[in-house]
Order: sequence, then C-alpha cells, then structure tokens
Amino acid sequence: MRVIAALLAGLLAGCAALSGERAVDRDEYLPVADARLYMVTRGEDAAAPLLVWLHGGPGGAERPLFRLYNAPLERHFLVVYFDQRGTGRSYDPDANPARLTIARHLEDLDAVVRHLLDEFDRRRVILVGHSWGSALGLLYAEAHPANVAAFVGVGQFTSELDRQRAQYRFVQTEAQERGDEGALREIESIGPPPFTAERELAIQGFVNRYGGYWRDPPNRFALLLRGFFRGYVMPWELPRMIRANNVSLEAMNDELLALDLRERVSALEVPVVFMLGRYDRQVDARLAAAWFEQLSAPAKRLMWFDTAHNIPFEAPERFNAALPQLLAAVGAVSL
Repeated sequence: MRVIAALLAGLLAGCAALSGERAVDRDEYLPVADARLYMVTRGEDAAAPLLVWLHGGPGGAERPLFRLYNAPLERHFLVVYFDQRGTGRSYDPDANPARLTIARHLEDLDAVVRHLLDEFDRRRVILVGHSWGSALGLLYAEAHPANVAAFVGVGQFTSELDRQRAQYRFVQTEAQERGDEGALREIESIGPPPFTAERELAIQGFVNRYGGYWRDPPNRFALLLRGFFRGYVMPWELPRMIRANNVSLEAMNDELLALDLRERVSALEVPVVFMLGRYDRQVDARLAAAWFEQLSAPAKRLMWFDTAHNIPFEAPERFNAALPQLLAAVGAVSL
C-alpha cells in the first residue's frame, strides 16, 4: 500500500508540475496614493496575455460577477480583477471622497498597469472596461498607448448628459406605452436631467423595470449564494459595497456630467473593440455605435448582443467565446 501511495503521490505531483506550474492564482493589495487597491490575478498560463477588467459604477464592485460569469477567459489570458479606489475591498470609509476623481482613477490605473507589466515581464495589457470602466479604460488608452495592446468597451460610455437624456426619454415612453400611470407620475416628479446621483439611481430603477438594464435579470438570491459559496464576496461585505457605490456616485456626479468622450477623444493609437447590447438603455448603445463610426483607430471591431447593459453576465458563453476572437481580429493576440 505504501508503494502504491508513493506512486500515486508521484503521479499527482508530476501532473501538478505539468498543468499547474505556470498557473497564476493570487490576490494582493497594491499601495497607491492614499489608498490600497485590491487585486486578483488568475490564469492557467503565466505566459498568457494580460487582461485587466475595469468595472462600472463608478463604485460598482463587479469583480464577483466577472469571476462568476467570465472565468473561462482565464484559459486564454492572465485575467486581473481589481476593485477601483473607493469600491469593494478597496473601499476605505475614512477616505476623503474628494479624492474620487477621474484624474485620480487614471493615476491608480497607471499604477496597476505598471505593477503588472513589471511583475509579469510584459510590454502591454489588454483593457476591458464595462460601463464607467469603458470611459476609464478609453481615457487611459489615449493617454498611455504604449502600455495598451487593445481596448475593449463593453456597454460603452459616451456622454453622461446625453446618456441621462436618453434614459429619461426611454422610461417616459415605456411608461406611457404600458399605461403605467403610477410610474409616469414618479418619473415626472424626478424630473429631467441633469440628475443628482440620487435621481440617477431612481431613474435607473425604471430603466431596469423596462428591460434596459437587464434584459433577462438573474435570480439575485441564487447569484448571491454562488458568490458566497465561492468566496468571491462575503455577506458582511454587502452593506459596505452598497455604501461605497453611493459615495462614488455622489462624489463624481458633477465631474461625470461634464464628460463627453465624443468631444474629448477623436482617435486612439491602439486597436478598439466595442461590444454593445441592442436593448441597452442604461448608456444607450446607439450613442456608442454612432461614435464608433467616427472614432479613428489602427483596427476596429463592433459586435452586437441581444442583451441590455450587462452583456458579460447576460450572454456569458457568447461573450467569453467572442472576446479572444475579436482581439485576434484586431491583431492584439494570436490564437
């Protein structure tokens, strides 16, 4: 029995050396100015291209969702999930909300990217931004093209004020067509843009009700259980995550209202991919599609999904299969 056990142990060790020696599975806190950024890096091959997820919000801790729905990307990439300043496990309740600015987020992202390039001996990363993260990633790609192999905008942000205007028209029209008189009165009492953070969240509730945020919403209870079971998020973290989201939205509201990427960015020096939901009325995908036609880049691809705003979570199989293909099509990776 001892001989058999020894043989089995040797075989298992050999298999681990063959299949796991180059795998990466770690979490860390990266110190930056006045903050510590929580990061998880996972991948089956330590030599794979680096892919950095940029979550939405600002303040939306989507790391658990990315890990639940999009972990298959770890077969092709070294995937980096990090909680931005003031978000998720990077949230510090004692931090000054005035530090939550676009410029500070860009400096934080630069620190993350440079850390990863040094740590894994790479020249460039792939940035995949969802919603607000798509604004952050695009601005970073414009400012630091030498560090970016490609930029992917998922539910691409364009203009905060025009986004809000489109939201308001959408929920008004839907309420009228559905004869939803109570909702219509509430929408009209909220009033048209520009919104405060509180009014934006109220309108977003109606966008979600009418299928413009989630086209096919998941069972939230089951989703939470999956996240708890896998350790991606703990029950006691939820109140802090909600608080962090509200703090970020309030702190950055005025600055975001002045942000229009269509005026600020006309060209990028890196390949660009947009992945848009046909029913997305949170950012209104039609705004991004029109801008895509005008945006100059070395290579571009646009892919439509029959979803609303949360493409990676509503159509994960198609998204996970398409992303490597699109990145190969623009020359960012080799399959």
